[in-house]
Amino acid sequence: MSEPQRHESFALDALRRGDRAEFARLVETYSPMIYRLGLKMLANPQDAEDLLQETFLKAYRYLKDFDGRSSLSTWLYRIAINEALMVLRRKQPEVISIDEPSQEDAEDQEPLQIVDWCCLPEEELLSAEGRTVLDRAMEKLSPLLRAVFVLRDIEGLSTRQVAQALNLSEAVVKTRLSRARLRLRQELSAYYGLRLEREEHA
Repeated sequence: MSEPQRHESFALDALRRGDRAEFARLVETYSPMIYRLGLKMLANPQDAEDLLQETFLKAYRYLKDFDGRSSLSTWLYRIAINEALMVLRRKQPEVISIDEPSQEDAEDQEPLQIVDWCCLPEEELLSAEGRTVLDRAMEKLSPLLRAVFVLRDIEGLSTRQVAQALNLSEAVVKTRLSRARLRLRQELSAYYGLRLEREEHA
């Protein structure tokens, strides 16, 4: 069971008052998931560390304004995703905000076809090599698709939670997730297909 699914038993009044002990407990509870998100989004441990620090600095500053309409974990994810996109925007100026409409949502750029997974056994995908290949494939996704895939399929948030974290409709989340999964399947199928071909000719 991933962190966002657990019961959140924090004293919101204390957090909003700036209670340092309660905030320290919040940081201890959610640091692993925020760091993991940063690593998947930015693919750089130092950037992920910086994102972790900035996320909790902003959370401490703005907790007084937290209205409780979403869970604390969802709210923290939103801060972290925005921080990740800011980092990517500095490195890649063409990266857009999660709040801006994406051309990928407006245009049917490619059919959402089914990719054959017969040659991708689960043990391969769970191996160290498989995880490395998946991480590299994720880096090729646009940040908008990557954010949805990481939150939904890696962090285990529900479609509704992802929509809240990214300030998107559930329909847009589903569309982006389908595209992300398709592109990752294509990358993985190509990689394992080439590997199989090399092994056959070895």
